[in-house]
Amino acid sequence: MGQKKTDLFLKSARDRPVTVIERAFARRFVSWRDRLDELDSEHRHMLEGGSLSQMFLRYPMTISHPVFVGGFYGLLIGLTLLLPYGYIGNSEGQVLEVTMKDWGFQALILITLTAFLGGFSSMLASVARRPPIRLENRRRYLFPFPFVGLAVLSLSMMNEIPELAIWGGWFCFVFPGPLYIHLSYAPRWRILDRLDRGLAPFEGMSRTIDEGPVDEVVEAEDGELEEVVEASS
Repeated sequence: MGQKKTDLFLKSARDRPVTVIERAFARRFVSWRDRLDELDSEHRHMLEGGSLSQMFLRYPMTISHPVFVGGFYGLLIGLTLLLPYGYIGNSEGQVLEVTMKDWGFQALILITLTAFLGGFSSMLASVARRPPIRLENRRRYLFPFPFVGLAVLSLSMMNEIPELAIWGGWFCFVFPGPLYIHLSYAPRWRILDRLDRGLAPFEGMSRTIDEGPVDEVVEAEDGELEEVVEASS
């Protein structure tokens, strides 16, 4: 009698549908790029981002986390300080090891700071749940700031300048990267990460898209029109 019950149980288990399990596994193998095609053109334009965001989003979501993007920016600006530190070390007759140690310590501080700010922006994006802001037409205002900051910091290493100017130089040198991550990249990454995990991307958001200036909308429509023309030709 017990053997019959066991056989009946195994038979019923074999006959049970596995559609739900198969769908769950299928969702795991569909990337956010495939799900992005299901959205309307405005949301696709918002989430695809510009060339800078697309460069980072070529990699898996874990590697393209705002923490690592922030740390990468800190590494880049840290490398630009290598020349001023080398100049000062050479003019003061320092040993190369001492100069490299001073530069490495400063670069490590910058990487840690920008990575922390990237993680903080990611947490704020999860709490605020706001849409990302596309910065393509605003980057021309942010682009000069790191160069201005680098010039001020280089000048401070060679001459005596007011301490307030030095702090202003550090601010101009560091803030464009974390500002980009906070306004644009971190909210975009959060939504794309939810898409990648098969979750509702806009759940809990009171506003799902940032209404950009008119010229950005026209630029997006022109880009879509060009794609249609190229596809039909």
